[in-house]
Amino acid sequence: MPAQPRQLTPDRSARHLFGAKMRAQRERAGMALEGLSDVVNISRSHLSRIETAERMPPPDLPPRLDAAFGTDGIFEELYRLASREIHPDQYQRRMELEARAQVIGEYTAQIVPGLLQTEDYARALFTEVRPWEATQQDFEEIEELVTARMSRQARLAGDSPLEYTAVLDEGALRRGFGGAAVMRAQLAHLAQLTLTKKTMVQVLPLESGGHPLLSGMLTLLTVDKGTRVAYEESITTGTLVEEMGSVVYLQRAYDLLRARALSPEDSAAFIRSAMEDLPT
Repeated sequence: MPAQPRQLTPDRSARHLFGAKMRAQRERAGMALEGLSDVVNISRSHLSRIETAERMPPPDLPPRLDAAFGTDGIFEELYRLASREIHPDQYQRRMELEARAQVIGEYTAQIVPGLLQTEDYARALFTEVRPWEATQQDFEEIEELVTARMSRQARLAGDSPLEYTAVLDEGALRRGFGGAAVMRAQLAHLAQLTLTKKTMVQVLPLESGGHPLLSGMLTLLTVDKGTRVAYEESITTGTLVEEMGSVVYLQRAYDLLRARALSPEDSAAFIRSAMEDLPT
């Protein structure tokens, strides 16, 4: 007797609802997983685990499903909800605000911001927090985190009216993750984003000395109706700052960093210099 498909609970989460809708549309079309695999160019086993909500859908799957089933964007809408569920509770509201933000400004001292990371850099970064021998479950969780991080970057490539600026301490360029090849690709990606229609990236050299934001990571979000909030992140926790006086202080500190940082053109040259310093 063939194994019964795993029972889904679409009222439990957006990810389960995504899997339930995917299975329902596939069965309505009289299509087996093997047939859908040929249409969307994703392995049968991967699709099976997405249907049973064991894996997060990759960001390029929802539009392919909508095209295959003629569902007019339903799967893309579900994906936007499901992708936020990967993040721990303390990040949920931050993710919701980021999705609505019209202006984002970020400062990081040690790592490249998530919206600017390459897939390999993100994977290496998530792997570093598991220095012990990783289990298969760890690897699967890492892949889900990487998928979620890449999905956030769609706003930088789409038609949304987002303005993004970032100040990166020189340490974020020099601290390697994943080896020289991964860092070279990451730095090349950064150099391309120093000045585009949506992004402005600046480097703050070490010779600039100390500043008020040196000990942490900061994200400033301007959402609809001009509401401004800040998000401060430490090693294991994040704090959403909504009190206006505190937000204004952090905004002034960020503006000061931007004024002291290299111009986008000089930042691109600095990043390319850091690439040349990497071992071959």
